[in-house]
Parts: sequence; C-alpha cells; structure tokens
Amino acid sequence: MFVVSLTYKAELTDVDKLIEAHVAYLDEQYAKGHFLASGRKVPRTGGVILAKVSSREELDKILEQDPFFKADVADYEVTEFIPTKTAPEFESLKEDA
Repeated sequence: MFVVSLTYKAELTDVDKLIEAHVAYLDEQYAKGHFLASGRKVPRTGGVILAKVSSREELDKILEQDPFFKADVADYEVTEFIPTKTAPEFESLKEDA
C-alpha cells in the first residue's frame, strides 16, 4: 500500500483550472480499484491519496496519468507501507508482513 502526498508548486488558480480533469482521473482510478481514499490537505497546499497497487512501478505509471502531473503543478512524495494492524472496518487492508 502507498501513501501519496501531493504538494502544489503552482498558484491555486492554475491548480483550479485542472480540478475537473483531476477529479475525472481520480474517479477512473477508484473504478479500477487502485485508489482507496483521497482528499485535500488543510491548509490547501496539496492532497493525499491512499493507493493499493502491486508495485511502486505500477503506481508511478498511474500517477503519470494525473493531469496535475502532466501540467507539472504538483510534486509527489510516495511512502510505501504494510498495514499489519487496522480498525475492524478496515480489515481488508491488512497485509502479511
């Protein structure tokens, strides 16, 4: 599993021009089962995506499709982790260590 932290490196007016395309991209990734959660940071300096894919390489290919990536308005920091303990309602996210 991966936590993707986006940090905007462009003005919010430039980011906002891409929001509709970015949301369509997110919807597509949810439909494919790649993304589990996403949302904006507070304050609005970027966003966070929780992704469950088979490898970092697969994730990189997915992230390269993001309109924010294509327009170079955000930096992406990726952290891989193995969820070995969860709240009961998130049991399906657990992985073997």
